[in-house]
Amino acid sequence: MPSAVLSTPPERVQSILCRFEWRVLSAVPISEAHPMSRAAVAPIDFAGVEYAEAVERARALVPALRERAGQTELARGLLPANERDLHRNGLFRFGQPRRWGGMELDFVSMFEIPMVVSEGCASTAWNVGNLAIHHWMLALFDEAAQHDVWAESPDALIASGIAYPQGRAEPVAGGVRLSGHWNFSSGVESSQWNMLAALVRDGDRVVDYVMCLVPCSEHEVIDDWHVLGMRGTGSRSVRVDDLFVPAHRVLSMLQARGGSAFPGAAVNSNPMYRIPMSALAAHCIGGVAVGNAQAALDLTIDAVRERSTHYTAARMRDFQAVQLRVAAAASRIEAARLLGMHDCRDAQAIAIAGRMPSDEEKLRFKRNLAFLVGLCTEAVDGLHAMAGANGIYDCYPIQRLFRDAHALSGHISFSWDTQGSNWGLVALGGSVSNPAL
Repeated sequence: MPSAVLSTPPERVQSILCRFEWRVLSAVPISEAHPMSRAAVAPIDFAGVEYAEAVERARALVPALRERAGQTELARGLLPANERDLHRNGLFRFGQPRRWGGMELDFVSMFEIPMVVSEGCASTAWNVGNLAIHHWMLALFDEAAQHDVWAESPDALIASGIAYPQGRAEPVAGGVRLSGHWNFSSGVESSQWNMLAALVRDGDRVVDYVMCLVPCSEHEVIDDWHVLGMRGTGSRSVRVDDLFVPAHRVLSMLQARGGSAFPGAAVNSNPMYRIPMSALAAHCIGGVAVGNAQAALDLTIDAVRERSTHYTAARMRDFQAVQLRVAAAASRIEAARLLGMHDCRDAQAIAIAGRMPSDEEKLRFKRNLAFLVGLCTEAVDGLHAMAGANGIYDCYPIQRLFRDAHALSGHISFSWDTQGSNWGLVALGGSVSNPAL
């Protein structure tokens, strides 16, 4: 595409494109910048909130989240104003059991609600997806663990460290002794609890993969979150040294591979809790990629409608190359959205039927998730390329979305090389060694 079409001088950027700025460089009051400085919110019962209403609540927050997205990035964590709005609307609790005042929505909500929120702010949506799926995960734990957290506050936020090799759990009388160093614990400074992954070994042999539920007051938070994108997720590292975790707060992932073997099945009978965790838990953040790409598309359309080239005064919308880029991005985003929604509904239908999905089906869900995130990254890249040199400016409306798209795509669940090859191997008659699958 000719550079005259794609680029305008910096002064033109300042006068036109900065009207769409999301306050990336705005000053943040100290009281608002620190994720821990938030007002307490009285718990609300959301058991009567239906699916359509929950999605509408998420969509209603998009303008405010978009307005605060620059502040969220500077805060490097969940902005207190955003956290209050999300608590008030129950948008951390749509996967929480109704018996604890949660919405207990169908599993597809784990994809769609973060997707909608991401149209306002990808970092905030990432925390919504992560913190919401942890309510869903807590429903798999022993009832006593659910009571430990939700009896004190059903609004309690739960972070995680999901890399099993980063933790060691040594069985002892009444529980385990946990040690480890986990990175990427999103939303940890806003959370009261954390789910930390660990390996259980018998000598050199791994015998179990566990998630250990611990109070955040009992681990160290390491402020190392200085990154390219997704800065507002506050995904700092955490460290634990020889911490005792009682047995009821330890969940074996061998019991969360689908079906009803998990301890919480005794009190949480909704089929959506029987969906295999390793196969679909990451869909809660996959939706973020779709919403972020949709925001990039919307902002590009707004900008192109207003914009003329500097040298010819021709309207950008009249160039076929621009039309095709926009159309291609829209098609990729729509395909990604439909693929993610379909897989969540398919997984729940399998759970309702009382059937254990095959390894090939589980790997298909993981393959599709990586593929759809790749589609979204391609869509954002194509839209960002239309900016030419203007795309390097902080005030360009898609610059942060471009960085966020590439930062989030680094998650292991979105690695096409890993997820695509695993499915391909099984489809071709091979097998994948993953006991937690």
